[in-house]
Amino acid sequence: MTSAPMSGRKAQAARNDELILQSARAVFTADPGAPIAAVAEKAGVGISALYRRYPSKEALLQKLCGDGLKLYVAVAQQAMDDEGDPWEAFASYLRGIVDADTNSLTIKLAGTFQPTEELYHDAVRAGDLATRLHHRAVAAGVLRDDVTVADIALLFEQIASIKLGDEERTSQLRHRYLALVMDSLRVPPAHRDLPGPAPDDEELQVRWYPSR
Repeated sequence: MTSAPMSGRKAQAARNDELILQSARAVFTADPGAPIAAVAEKAGVGISALYRRYPSKEALLQKLCGDGLKLYVAVAQQAMDDEGDPWEAFASYLRGIVDADTNSLTIKLAGTFQPTEELYHDAVRAGDLATRLHHRAVAAGVLRDDVTVADIALLFEQIASIKLGDEERTSQLRHRYLALVMDSLRVPPAHRDLPGPAPDDEELQVRWYPSR
């Protein structure tokens, strides 16, 4: 059964909401202290339209992080449901979380707003899935037993801090360094070709050029 198409007004509202959330993510991961007006400006919507959907900056941050947690849970649950090769299931979880980029929100927004009960609930669910995936991989003998769930969480944050060039290049580099990390996590240690070329000197140096 397919859902009925949205009316023109509802469809526009849905598009505006998605644009607001994309803009909020970009604005607040660049500067958590930015005013909510900066989000409206980037999204190209009136501040009153934004406030009708999100009555405060706190509500907008709660929504952003709530969506990020739900995405994390979905990725982890998909890996948990994979009963095939235990390493590949764990590796798909690692790659999926890097692609989802939920840790960029953690790095920038943790401690900047009051979590809701729903956020606490989703965080517990995410933590439970991460722990179960980790323990399953260790029990199967494919993951180092001296690496903890917290180690993996901080590795995700380190990889999320990589930002070089455009989105495509950033993603390529994140997967390059994830591959390096995964080879050191696996039992027995693996060695394979890394995805994407390493950054060159120009890519590293351009970060110091004043933006225009």
